[in-house]
Amino acid sequence: MKRIFTPAVLAAVFILDRVTKARVLETLFHRSVEVTSFFSLTYAENTGVAFGMFQDSNKFFLVFSVLLVGVLLYLRRRIAAHGRVAELGLALVLGGALGNLYDRISYGYVVDFFDFSFFPAVFNVADSAITVGAILLALGMKEQVKGKI
Repeated sequence: MKRIFTPAVLAAVFILDRVTKARVLETLFHRSVEVTSFFSLTYAENTGVAFGMFQDSNKFFLVFSVLLVGVLLYLRRRIAAHGRVAELGLALVLGGALGNLYDRISYGYVVDFFDFSFFPAVFNVADSAITVGAILLALGMKEQVKGKI
């Protein structure tokens, strides 16, 4: 069971990201739909990274994403040795990175659509997974290091 944990989480994130983006491309292409007073579904094309920084850098971030995924896959056993929290973080980061990488290769940009009025950028499922995963990865590795001090 432990051997399928990371691949299962990774696959779930990737599939959820692909399904939501496909739906957005079908129904929201270049539109925005207000869901509540503070939340909208807004179609956005992002050629940069989180929060719209470094726009028009898709090729760079495509290469960077491939390298990041490669390094994380290479280090996965070492990361998993830090415990379940770090392993979950790794799976979330990988699933999200692969989801956005798919967009960069297929479309030349990342499809974003979650738009909160109080948040400075539009984002997607993959971005959420990467953010939560990075936090969990850091926490899991911190706990392991803290326990050795």
